[in-house]
Amino acid sequence: MPESTSATLAALASQVPHHEARILLAHVLGVDLGRLLLAPAPSAQQRDLLDALVVRRLRGEPLQHLTGLAPFRTVELEVGPGVFIPRPETEVMTGWVLDRLGECTIPRPRVVELCAGSGAITKALATEHPDADYHCVELSPEAYDYLTRNLDGLGVDARLGDMADAFGELDGQVDVVVANPPYVPLDHWADVPAEVRDHDPTLALVSGDDGLDAMRVVAAVAARLLRPGGWVAAEHAEVQEASAPAVFVAQGSFTQVSDHPDLNARPRYVTARRGGRMAP
Repeated sequence: MPESTSATLAALASQVPHHEARILLAHVLGVDLGRLLLAPAPSAQQRDLLDALVVRRLRGEPLQHLTGLAPFRTVELEVGPGVFIPRPETEVMTGWVLDRLGECTIPRPRVVELCAGSGAITKALATEHPDADYHCVELSPEAYDYLTRNLDGLGVDARLGDMADAFGELDGQVDVVVANPPYVPLDHWADVPAEVRDHDPTLALVSGDDGLDAMRVVAAVAARLLRPGGWVAAEHAEVQEASAPAVFVAQGSFTQVSDHPDLNARPRYVTARRGGRMAP
């Protein structure tokens, strides 16, 4: 007698965590998670594919690489080798940006994402707050390929290049800059989980001895791009609760420098406001 979907799920959950079992089974069956238990039992071919995915997962390959998708807030991203997998921790910073956009009195605020990777932040922002002009830049050609696919149809100005000299034509005209830059200190590399070290691109992870090389560039670029009163938000490592905000203080262009926790109450992102007199 063919194995039922429920029985398949139970067997699968004995090998990988239950939530991963549900995602893998739904992926193989081509159904939404909410309709998983109503789906027909997997065919022999689907069972073989499922077994192969479990083997890959048990070898440490990220779940998101197996399905090719990663959820982020209200959207879903295409991901795979060569692009950083978006994490739930970044959703909190994205929500903070949405709050600032909601307070903005400018008809169509201008937003720039630096170190955009898969485009997760910009896609979430453009989906949840479409009444804004979005721009983003990514250095890696491999990641940029995912970025353009994920942002297709959203009207985002997405560019391949170095954030250090990106969007010169927007200097002093941007309302919000947001970034999830690489921030792992070299001396903390051994502390990074093996799944992350082995499968996320090093370019998106490591940033100098103290992990703040990219953050210093973010601060400089934000100071250049933002109008007076504009905001910047940037994610950082848990150990950079004091050092990441200090980068924005030292840059000299910012006021209201603050640090914020993530979903697990761990220090996760810094925000700052561009100083100077706002235009009337």
